[in-house]
Amino acid sequence: MNRDVAWPGSVRPGGRTARVRESVLQVAGDLLADRGFAHLDLAEVAATAGVGKTTVYRRWRTPAGLVADLLVDMAEQSLPRVETGTLLDDLTANARLVAKTLADQRQGNLFRAVIAAATCDEVTAAALHTFYDTRLTEWAPCVDAAVARGEAPAGTDARAVLSAVSAPLYYRLLASGDPVDEAAADQSARAATLATIGGTFVR
Repeated sequence: MNRDVAWPGSVRPGGRTARVRESVLQVAGDLLADRGFAHLDLAEVAATAGVGKTTVYRRWRTPAGLVADLLVDMAEQSLPRVETGTLLDDLTANARLVAKTLADQRQGNLFRAVIAAATCDEVTAAALHTFYDTRLTEWAPCVDAAVARGEAPAGTDARAVLSAVSAPLYYRLLASGDPVDEAAADQSARAATLATIGGTFVR
């Protein structure tokens, strides 16, 4: 994944431009969570954010470009990983962070909308992949540290471990409708930890 790709609107600005970006992305996120990607209209975003329509169209060009920048911002705003000293506790912290995000009404709806859009829009799909690449890269050292401590076998694929932690939580959000809560997060972390120790994710 090329992490140097500059999506429309993704160059981090300063001053007034930064305030415009913040306002536009806040409104876009609200509208996306409330109505979904199909009803995301740049003119409405501009009017609600109190920003000139020309500015929004020039900077983001399309709804997909706006969603791409929203994902860039979400990745930048995400909390950093924690280091507890054990694989189980690190993965539990990761799982609880994912669960807390998905259980939040606005954030959960936002992820549903973005994931739905990514199934039919290449720009949104690429931005979503970049978002998760950023998060997996942020948390991968906790698995690498477990390998170094002897908790996990050499050759363990950190990204595969972290994907196994979050996948059941996204399944609950998008498919089964079961609660995305702390109990589900802890169960997912325990399952991923046991699988990791057993060598399931050795490359």
